[in-house]
Amino acid sequence: MPKKPAARGAAPKRSPRTAQRSEYSIDDLARAGGSTVRNVRAYQDRGLLPPPQRRGRKGIYTQDHLARLRLIGRLLERGYTLANIAELIAAWEQGRDLRQLMGLEAQLTRPWSDEVPITISIVELAKAFGGNYRPSDLARAQELGIVERDGLRFRVPSPKLLAVGSEIVGMGIPLGELLTIIGGLRRNVERVADELIQVAVASIDRYGDELPPAEDVPRLAAMIGRLRPLADKAIESEVSRAMERALSRFLGDRMAQVLDHLPQYRNPR
Repeated sequence: MPKKPAARGAAPKRSPRTAQRSEYSIDDLARAGGSTVRNVRAYQDRGLLPPPQRRGRKGIYTQDHLARLRLIGRLLERGYTLANIAELIAAWEQGRDLRQLMGLEAQLTRPWSDEVPITISIVELAKAFGGNYRPSDLARAQELGIVERDGLRFRVPSPKLLAVGSEIVGMGIPLGELLTIIGGLRRNVERVADELIQVAVASIDRYGDELPPAEDVPRLAAMIGRLRPLADKAIESEVSRAMERALSRFLGDRMAQVLDHLPQYRNPR
């Protein structure tokens, strides 16, 4: 049978180099954690990051290393020093089951989505964007984090979002307007996510300034893990409801416009 032609604006296929991984080289770890190789080595020297597993002459890093690296980065963003972070990690490890605490750390810091980023060329990106995008559209897409420049190529953190955007652009909706909508959507979703997290972590606040005891860590990690799919379902439900209301309003407004142009309905008295 002949192959079906690819849909217009379809996202490029994922290359083998983008497959999901549970092990990282030091370069891959630094890239995935938004850091540098130099920083990774410095964190190891200070005891902030566990040493890699050794496989011959190669150092192998895992998801636990990635979770710790992301945690360090977020604490640094909040103004903590490396000395502060070292004290915190030491407090976590002292007299506690490190494996349990690492489980909580991983739940708090792992990516919310399980999507695997892809890397595409400028030609593939142009096809995904409809081929007629403006430089300002590309700049806006980078500002929103939809694409990230990676040398002469582009990294796509969410192939799913790129595929959806590509299909919508293929329907004739201008890319610039779509990016404006995505920007507004992101602000609203981030506000809701902040409020949801604040409510969810209220159960942790009873510990005050102390770290939770080891026996409570599995329960807290499980709670955070369950929150992820529940949040996805809630958001999907609310988006569906909002779309139904928007379509209903659109249909009502359009019907009213049609009726307003019919002679028998003009200027009723």
